[in-house]
Amino acid sequence: MFVLTSRVRENCKGVANDDCEIQWLWKKGALTTVSFVVGALTSIFCGFLGMKVAVFSNARTTISCADRQSPYEKGFNTSFRAGSVVGFGLVCATLLSLYLLLVIFNRAYPFAESDELFECITGFGLGGSAIALFGRVGGGIFTKAADVGADLAGKVVVGIPEDDARNPGVVADNIGDNVGDVAGASADLFGSLAESTCACLVLAHASAGLVASGWTALMMPLIITVVGVLVCMVVALIPVYVQPVKKEEDIEKQLKIQLFVTALVVTGVLYPVMMWALPDEFDLETVRGTGHVIKGTPFKAYLCTIAGLWAGNIIGFWTEYYTSFSYTPTVEVAHSAETGAATVIIYGLALGFKSCILPVFLIAAVVYVSFTSLDMYGVSLGAVGMLSTLTTALTIDVFG
Repeated sequence: MFVLTSRVRENCKGVANDDCEIQWLWKKGALTTVSFVVGALTSIFCGFLGMKVAVFSNARTTISCADRQSPYEKGFNTSFRAGSVVGFGLVCATLLSLYLLLVIFNRAYPFAESDELFECITGFGLGGSAIALFGRVGGGIFTKAADVGADLAGKVVVGIPEDDARNPGVVADNIGDNVGDVAGASADLFGSLAESTCACLVLAHASAGLVASGWTALMMPLIITVVGVLVCMVVALIPVYVQPVKKEEDIEKQLKIQLFVTALVVTGVLYPVMMWALPDEFDLETVRGTGHVIKGTPFKAYLCTIAGLWAGNIIGFWTEYYTSFSYTPTVEVAHSAETGAATVIIYGLALGFKSCILPVFLIAAVVYVSFTSLDMYGVSLGAVGMLSTLTTALTIDVFG
């Protein structure tokens, strides 16, 4: 990382490679390496936090569910609060570490004078993704190996029900779920948030209008995430205090309400925030050096962000429809298994292909709307918008 980012070749047009003048950018390479390491360490912390919270909350949730008067309410509240710890902890750790890096690096490269500040900060997202790769892939393989092993040895061979305490493979299965679904998901989503935010920062600095407007306008992607955190904090009170869970059917309904209400409130709150943070009009150069610019406004930025937000929300509900046992697709897959392995494989693959149709069109629509509104900066805002309700999404993931 340090070598790759600390050397550039100059005066190489029409000159042999050996005759090129090499200039070493030691400061830029060192700062990019620092941001890479900080991103990797933050990703490790997020994964570790998720596993730690899940392990401790598992036992507490079990005890809460043993309550005879309100087992569903107490069990749900315990596990939901545990998920909230991970959700808020991950997003806030990302914001804090990234913003501190920006403030510190701004002393070396003032944002109004050069592009190097945000080029150095891109290492943060790459560091998070490097760790997420191992957490997601390694955790996923561990999860499936333990899950299939426990099911085959228990249900098929011996006839013990799934997740029965008499099957020692269940221990490995539950550990695998923790590693894959909690640690892997935490590191993976951290990488997505860090990369999207860093990309938006780099593209924002390409606008002379945003740079001239000051630090607040450039920090728009971080402000979007902060708004999402504050909204999620308020909406998280609904299932605990406003509409508590009383029976099993309420659990799935409350989780859907969390996603929908969070997106709805963010939609209403975000536009005034953008009016405050962004200038009334700013120029975005579409291709550097060509002089071709498009006019940006707070409404266009809002449109790009909200398009990403609702596309992500719809994709989440669409995925839930195709994977939940409460709906037809999963029930039909279960029925197809009655006639043998061949039919369930064929039907499952067909269903998987079919479920991808709407998400592909939605992502294409977001890219089109965002690109025509604010070029690549708009696309990056759409990506940040998709992750603006990440706190709620991760809370629900760890809750599971």
